[in-house]
Amino acid sequence: MQILVVDAQGGGIGKQLVSMLKQRVEGAVVTAVGTNSLATSAMLRAGADSAATGENAVIVCARKADVIVGPVGIVIADALLGEITPAMAAAIGQSRAKRVLIPINHCDNLIAGVPDLSVSHLIQSAIDLIRAM
Repeated sequence: MQILVVDAQGGGIGKQLVSMLKQRVEGAVVTAVGTNSLATSAMLRAGADSAATGENAVIVCARKADVIVGPVGIVIADALLGEITPAMAAAIGQSRAKRVLIPINHCDNLIAGVPDLSVSHLIQSAIDLIRAM
């Protein structure tokens, strides 16, 4: 299974995702794409099989993924303090991949009906969904 992890800013959520995917999802080939080099570096250190940075990397890797996982902002243009470009959001939204979006209530994007859970709980829930696939 080709899994694309996309994250921005410091890559903290992506780092946790990569680490847990490599430990708990048998056969996962994890590609990490950060919107900046700091996020990419964090995910690579966490054990990603390959990694890249920037808009074009998101666009290309979204075409090849079976699953795309990251904070919900990755499908919202200008989210994550402006690090998600409209082209990135469109590429992820139009990909044939299944998307597992972590409901982080940040950057003026609030998700109604979702309890305010810890990031570690949300990441574990995302891993459980992917394992079920």
